[in-house]
This record gives sequence, structure tokens and C-alpha cells, in this order.
Amino acid sequence: MSDLLWQKPGVAVDADIQRFLAGDDVLLDREFFPHDIQASAAHAEGLQRIGILSVDELQGLQRELATLAEDFRSGAFVLDARFEDGHSAIEARLTERLGDAGRKIHTGRSRNDQVLVATRLWLKEKLGRVSMLSRGVARVALDRAQAERDLPIPGYTHIQRAVVSSAGMWWAGWAEAFIDNAVRANDTLTLVDANPLGTAAGYGVNLALDREHTTIALGFARMQVSPVYAQLSRGKFELAALEALGGATLDLRRIAWDLSLFTSAEFGFVALPAQYTTGSSIMPNKRNPDVIELMRATHASVAAARSEIEHLLSLPSGYHRDLQASKGAIFHGFGRGLPALALLPSLLANLEWREDRLRAALDSGMYATDVAVEAAVSGVPFREAYKAAAASADTAGRGRTPEGSLSARVSPGAAADLRLDELRGRLDALEGQAP
Repeated sequence: MSDLLWQKPGVAVDADIQRFLAGDDVLLDREFFPHDIQASAAHAEGLQRIGILSVDELQGLQRELATLAEDFRSGAFVLDARFEDGHSAIEARLTERLGDAGRKIHTGRSRNDQVLVATRLWLKEKLGRVSMLSRGVARVALDRAQAERDLPIPGYTHIQRAVVSSAGMWWAGWAEAFIDNAVRANDTLTLVDANPLGTAAGYGVNLALDREHTTIALGFARMQVSPVYAQLSRGKFELAALEALGGATLDLRRIAWDLSLFTSAEFGFVALPAQYTTGSSIMPNKRNPDVIELMRATHASVAAARSEIEHLLSLPSGYHRDLQASKGAIFHGFGRGLPALALLPSLLANLEWREDRLRAALDSGMYATDVAVEAAVSGVPFREAYKAAAASADTAGRGRTPEGSLSARVSPGAAADLRLDELRGRLDALEGQAP
């Protein structure tokens, strides 16, 4: 490991203590390293603008930072145990290549400042991905709602057959859910789109840093003005980002539950594409819906990450080393959540309804609600209509068809009035303002 910036003369560094302090920083910082390089380049520009660096020194730093980024992408440079963390690796590389100019890159910064801006840039990128994937799911769901709007399927409450529903209603529900998930991701991105670069360890520095310039250079919407709040927002913004992701993975879990039931032999409503199933290692007669089962499990990782950060935030104001643990939480939460969401649009686009099984599951009692509502419309008090319909549930479907039940479902958003154009309008507006 290279010399530690904070090491004091005459004080030996205990290897076991240092391993505990470093934890998995080097491994985690591989995820954030490109963003740290990006922020370091912007910081160098700011230092040149206030006279800390010469033009030649800036050009050298820019060149070497670009080379380091490319070497990291290609594998020519590996962030490993030679370094305490990603930030010290950047400084060591620049010092090796540029001497004193490389040593100046840390002027006016703290390691906390560095990880804060790198993870902030990373969160913006990941929230943009949540928004994009959510819009993709919504688009597939809307298209299938339109194409299959009149396909009857059983509607369930309490996992019991309840009423005649439609594929159009099922799909429209997921479409609106994921439109909202995209909105939430966008709104959260707006919240976190604040530049903390130049706030140091939470109290600023005695340099007239050009923070306005670095805000523009890094593509932030605004500068996070208060250095104290930069520290207060750490963890708080990560929590908000995980909550936005969690909104999408909660819906993913419920889709996966529907598909787990619908693909079972007992229901048999849906056939999955073969690539989404695996063979049993011991039972040659079956295929397992492993993909949707692991999708179902994904939200647990997001919820765990959220809980980890929430428990970290039992701290007074100011910077504390505890906050470094938030890196692992967001890495694992987004690392599990985003790949699962990425598989969802194609899965939804390619699943197939088994219409014969759907129709066979529509029993007479599922028309009882129609009978009760029709009697109420004719003037019978609903309580009396309900009792009569319940008593005759076994014959409620006599003379009725699923199509007739669906065509009479005229309340806004129901099968006969899905209002897909409204949903599509919301989605199109989101596409126009995509991050």
C-alpha cells in the first residue's frame, strides 16, 4: 500500500487495524472509480481557475486522468490492495506520472468530499436507469393492454376467484404502476442532482473554489450550497434513491408473484418463453420458473440496503466514518435491483396467455357482482341486491358471457373504459423529459 496521507511521523500503522479501516473500500471503489476520475478532472479545472494550477499542469492532469480512465476500462490499471481506496489510487497515479502537479490534485478536498461527489454522480446515473427501465415496462404493458384489451381472464381478490377481468385491465395496472415508478425516479433524480464538490469535510476550505464551474462541468442541475448540508444529505439522498428503486422492485415482486401462480400447473394461465425457465436437477418431468422467482427475491436486497442506510443515519451532524458504509448498501441494492428490472420488459413482451385455461376458470359465481349491481341500478337497495345475488351465485352466469360482463364494466379505468390514451399521454410526456 502507498503511504497514507494522514499517517503521523513515528506512529506505526497496524496492519490488522488498517485492514479493518479499509474494509472493502477498494473493491467498492471499483464501481465508483470512473466517477471519481470525472470529478477529479472537474476539480483540477477549478483549481486552475483560481491559480492553484498552471495551464500546463492542468493539461497534464487532464491527460493523465483521461489515460487512467481508459486504462481502468481496459484492465491495464487495476484498483487493488496496493491502494487504500480509489481516491488515493488517483493521487498516487498522478504523482507517479506528474510529480508535484499530481500531488496538488488533493488541494481543497477531503476523501469524504471525493466519495460524496463520486457516489452522487453514480446515483444520478442509476436513477436515470430506473426511469428508463420503468418506462420500457410501461410501454410493453400499454401495447399489450391495447392488443389484448378484450381477452377475459379471472380477477382475484384474496387469491380467490372474484369477478371476470380482462388482460387489458391486468396490463393497464402495470402500465400505470411503472409510469409512476418512472416519475418517482425522475423526481428523486431532481432531488439528488446537487453538486457537493468543494464542500470538503463539511466546513468548506480557505480557498475561493469555483464551485459554480464544477457544477456546470459535472452536469449537476444546481450547487449544494451548504457544506454542512452536504454532510446531512449523505445517506438521506442514498435512502431516497433506494426508495425510488424499491417502488419499482415492489411492483416487480408482485408481477413475479402473479406469474408464479399463473404458470403453475394448478392455474396454467401463462406460458413463459423457454429461456426464462430451467430444468430440475432431480425431477425430469418439470421446468422451473427460476427467473421470476429470483425477480421475486430482488426486492429483499433493495429493502435490506435501505434498512442498512437508515440505521447508519443515527448520527449527529458532521462527517463520521460510519457513513462510508453507505457505499456498500447502494452498490448491493442497485446491483441486484437494476439487472432484475432490465429483464422485465422482454419477459412481459414474450409471455403467452393460454386462453383455453383462462376461459375454463371463469365460473358462474364470478358474475354475481354483475347481478347485484344490475339489480341496484334497477332500484333494489344494494344490500338486498347483494343478498339475492349471493343466494343465486351458482346460477349467476346463466345466459351471460365474459365479453358481456366486460363490456358493461364502464366505470373509468375498468374494462370497457381503460383510458389507455391517458396513460400513453403521461408516458409520452415522460419520454420527452427523459433524464
